[in-house]
Amino acid sequence: MEKNFRAVAQSWLDGNYDEETKAEVRKLMETDPAGLEDAFYRNLEFGTGGLRGIMGVGTNRMNKYVVAMATQGLANYIIKNVHSDNLSVCVSFDSRNNSDAFAHITAKVLSANGIHVYIYDCLHPVPLLSYAVRKKQATAGVMVTASHNPKEYNGYKVYWSDGAQIIAPVDKDIVAEVNAISDPSMVRYEAEAGKEGGIEVMGDEMNEAYMDDVLTLMLSPEARAKHKDLKIVYTPLHGSGVKIVPAILKRLGFENIYHIPEQDVSDGNFPTVKSPNPEESSALEMAVKVADREGADLVLATDPDADRLGIAVRDNDGKMVLFNGNQTGSVLTYYILTRWHELGKLDSTKYVVKTIVTTELIRAIAEKYGVKVYNVLTGFKYIADIVRRNEGKGEFICGGEESYGFNIGEFVRDKDAPISCAMVAECAAWAAEQGLTLYQLLQKIYREFGYYKESLTSLVRKGKAGVEEIAQIMSDLRATPPAELAGSPVVKVIDYNKPEETGLPKSNVLQFFNEAGDVVSVRPSGTEPKIKFYFGAKGDDADAKIEKLRAQFIK
Repeated sequence: MEKNFRAVAQSWLDGNYDEETKAEVRKLMETDPAGLEDAFYRNLEFGTGGLRGIMGVGTNRMNKYVVAMATQGLANYIIKNVHSDNLSVCVSFDSRNNSDAFAHITAKVLSANGIHVYIYDCLHPVPLLSYAVRKKQATAGVMVTASHNPKEYNGYKVYWSDGAQIIAPVDKDIVAEVNAISDPSMVRYEAEAGKEGGIEVMGDEMNEAYMDDVLTLMLSPEARAKHKDLKIVYTPLHGSGVKIVPAILKRLGFENIYHIPEQDVSDGNFPTVKSPNPEESSALEMAVKVADREGADLVLATDPDADRLGIAVRDNDGKMVLFNGNQTGSVLTYYILTRWHELGKLDSTKYVVKTIVTTELIRAIAEKYGVKVYNVLTGFKYIADIVRRNEGKGEFICGGEESYGFNIGEFVRDKDAPISCAMVAECAAWAAEQGLTLYQLLQKIYREFGYYKESLTSLVRKGKAGVEEIAQIMSDLRATPPAELAGSPVVKVIDYNKPEETGLPKSNVLQFFNEAGDVVSVRPSGTEPKIKFYFGAKGDDADAKIEKLRAQFIK
């Protein structure tokens, strides 16, 4: 909700804020009116990834006051709604600037409210936070991260007792409690005598338990043993996968793991990349150079909070090429389902999950093996919700989303790059056993199921004006949907703002399907200042159709 930003800014000058913060507010007032408005015109809200924003002063920024007040709201929600004598929250953080400080503020406020805190001793990936929540049987979890956003951002993801990110109605109820904390003086930093929750540090013991569980998911130990000399380049892109991913690969028996020392440095400024997002080819440039120098077979790259995975493989000419998230997800799904079938592990209770904007190739693969496919809204929390709903009734095999997120098994309830790295490496060994590279395995899949092509184009629109422009784009598309896509008539329109028609939670997403089986999905991001256009085509002319679709929608 928009507010009188000048009045809110003045309340920070008049309120219980430190002098450094007040000086920054005065500077904005004097030199940057637009910046002042963007910093104070609203409160940060929970989107698909929780609380996330640019760091700085203001109610629409990530700073120690917003973090502390959000944590007080979270504590109030837990105390009011969870009736237990053993309330606890796990806390983790990545390499972003201020992540460590924000995490310890979170721990301090929770403990002051009588809630026991388990906090990691150093930076750890998102999946390790999800894993810890389940392992410790905690009430909730907090991960301080902004995932793969630019360096100016930080964020605050809240997880519930199932190890998954919060969803409705819990997320909105927590927001209501957060919004009720209108001043830093409402935050409890010191506990009443004898009522402190306590803060307990987690470390290697949790890492070891996690890696033990990851090993139980692996499917081809013989292939790994025969191809242990597979050459793998790994980069954490300055993030939190720096220790756990190489440790898992070594446990799997792979002996040739190459690093990029400059990118093993945990640094929230991400000095060696334009963006720490493995979805962008530039993020893997240094790793590909090392791969070419060493003659490596595979490149693995994880983002700062190590939940997303980007890979590069050698094509038929020996050149390193990047897989997109749909391709990686399809190859992993094919490998896992093939091996589960060969091992006699498949039955009617097993299932996979994909998001509505993820390739339909995954569905085609699953249907071959008689495995049920769930289609959910964008956001891994919705995949995790399916897993929760099916506990005791079915078994989650694997699932993913086009934005480079994938998970296998039920130990973690979020996208998990370390587990995915392990499975990609094992899949490469399994393919090698058949005389194939991962690239050739993908071509084999296309030959069997048909050629699928997907592409994503994002329009970045920053600030208040950007929010308004994105809203107008969605309004125009609802009022006047396209009559055709790439020359083929539109035969179906799905508006996910209408849950009574979709059977899914309400979401600001539009999908257009044509007679030829192509699809365009349009979705404003819940965590970034952008609107996303997802293009999907199938058939031998899919590449050409993608270009036609892009030209039709991106003006």
